[in-house]
Amino acid sequence: MKTYYSLKQITDDLREGNVSCKKLVEHYLFTIKNKAHLNAFLEVYDKEALDRAQEIDHKIAQGKQGRLAGMVIGLKDVLCYQDHRLQAGSKILDGFVSQFTATAVQRLIDEDAIIIGRQNCDEFAMGSSNENSAFGPVLNDADTTRVPGGSSGGSAVAVQAGMCLASIGSDTGGSVRQPAAFCGIIGLKPTYSRISRYGLIAYASSFDTIGILATSIEDTALLLEIMSGKDDFDSTVSHTEVPPYSQKLSISNKLKVAYIRETIDSEGIQESIRNGILKKIDFLKSEGHQVEAVDLPLLDYLLPTYYILITAESSSNLSRYDGVKYGFRSPQSNTLEHMYKYTRTQGFGEEVKRRIMLGTFVLSASYYDAYYTKAQKVRRIIKEKTDELLAMYDFVILPTTPSTAFRIGEHTANPLEMYLADLFTVQANVVGIPAISIPNGYDENGLPIGLQVMTNYFGEERLLAFSKYLMEN
Repeated sequence: MKTYYSLKQITDDLREGNVSCKKLVEHYLFTIKNKAHLNAFLEVYDKEALDRAQEIDHKIAQGKQGRLAGMVIGLKDVLCYQDHRLQAGSKILDGFVSQFTATAVQRLIDEDAIIIGRQNCDEFAMGSSNENSAFGPVLNDADTTRVPGGSSGGSAVAVQAGMCLASIGSDTGGSVRQPAAFCGIIGLKPTYSRISRYGLIAYASSFDTIGILATSIEDTALLLEIMSGKDDFDSTVSHTEVPPYSQKLSISNKLKVAYIRETIDSEGIQESIRNGILKKIDFLKSEGHQVEAVDLPLLDYLLPTYYILITAESSSNLSRYDGVKYGFRSPQSNTLEHMYKYTRTQGFGEEVKRRIMLGTFVLSASYYDAYYTKAQKVRRIIKEKTDELLAMYDFVILPTTPSTAFRIGEHTANPLEMYLADLFTVQANVVGIPAISIPNGYDENGLPIGLQVMTNYFGEERLLAFSKYLMEN
């Protein structure tokens, strides 16, 4: 069977009778089995997906199919899907079965998407390489000695390797965009609150965003359109009207685009990534768009602010995993105190324990004002400066990552080196604006490069149209 890169290609073949949903699912199941060594899927819903495909084929025959008929989707292991296991890549949720379906997932199902399986990720979405999963690392299909990025590494590789057409992941500090860059696909983080977080396992609640990994802008726009909007189950979700993103993917006017000088002049950025973004800048200028360098002196404060706040929120959110109600419980427990200690010590991985301890420290009475309160103030300043920038420019472009995919094990001994992989992606999460990573060529080793674009709150309509323009030129 030929490789499909968009839902339109599939829909055309379904209409002409060249393929069926059942044959599509069989093809994806074969690919998943053939590429099992990449470790992208933790669980495959083979029989269920085939039954669902037959049901949708029947709907198509009657002309009653939804907008996503023929789209096979994978779910990152942090999204609830009723009567299916959910573990967040962690041992501490062994045996847990979700009792409800996330709002975003349900909206996809209602439009006849086919869910094919649960995808590997860094434990509780904490990581930049997908090496922190309790189920082993995911391998990059472009080079299996390299990481796929994290934390949505399994979701990115599944799309990259043709195991599904699209994946739904989560982005707390770059966890959709960074793996998209490393795997040569599209990764969208919408505006915070654009998509309901109901049914998304909480990591850092004021940063977490459900995101999309795909190979076409059209599919990304349609998925965003379907998943977005108000939800009675999430009091933080926006009631801002959802535009028909998939129908507004063209730009006709000249644009004002900024690029952050420090991200390109940095000594730490890989030369091929720098050259790639400079070529895009030259192209935009040649097309008559206004492109200007801007300074962001707060760049050095982004990572410290981000890591102080997300570790504090994760310390609070992860306190619910204690062995009392569900999931793993240490067999060595003989007192209540031992149950708590041994369960959390044995159930959580090293990186999760590190972040819980850091978060507990910055929230402690002696250090709360020195770290947590100060970080919140800096977050506000970063937001104000970003708002000022986006009031003057339509878009900001910058690299998605400082380097292309690094080797497995290269940064595991030094967590600070690993954290630097998030340097260019955390700004969008700190302030809550939408951002996207799109493919931007390859380096000298044939590894994919990502280009990141950011815009103002709820500007996804223009962001997607501009991204399509950049990808086509």
